[in-house]
Amino acid sequence: MKKVRIILGSKSDLQICEPIQKTLNEFGVDSELQISSAHRNPEKTAKLAQEAEKEGFGIIIACAGMAAHLPGVIASHSSLPIIGVPIAAGPLSGKDALYSIAQMPPGVPVACMAINGVKNAALLAIQILALSDNELAKRYKDYKESLKV
Repeated sequence: MKKVRIILGSKSDLQICEPIQKTLNEFGVDSELQISSAHRNPEKTAKLAQEAEKEGFGIIIACAGMAAHLPGVIASHSSLPIIGVPIAAGPLSGKDALYSIAQMPPGVPVACMAINGVKNAALLAIQILALSDNELAKRYKDYKESLKV
């Protein structure tokens, strides 16, 4: 099964983003979390994106607040699906991050979650990986059934 690489733009995003790994773990999906700013460490960020596929990752979840260039920068360096999560930060409480991630130019797609929508980011990653993994697909279908009242 492919793994999920999680990249946070800042260490301050760790607490908000904890549900990503928790949710992936509940479904038996391996993940790796890295902190790498698109602005403060662009070389490391590019390398994480460029090497993800050969390292066995199938999806990258990128979380960032304020200017939130991280998901787009990662998408420009990878052909893997990228899920962007805007983090509530700064005077605009994440609206600037939401617009940055949602307004990607043609040819550089990023799936954009809600502000602080980290659990849905993990669930979307699981859905995508489940397309080529029958066991994971069954676990996800069971999860969806458990949501019914």
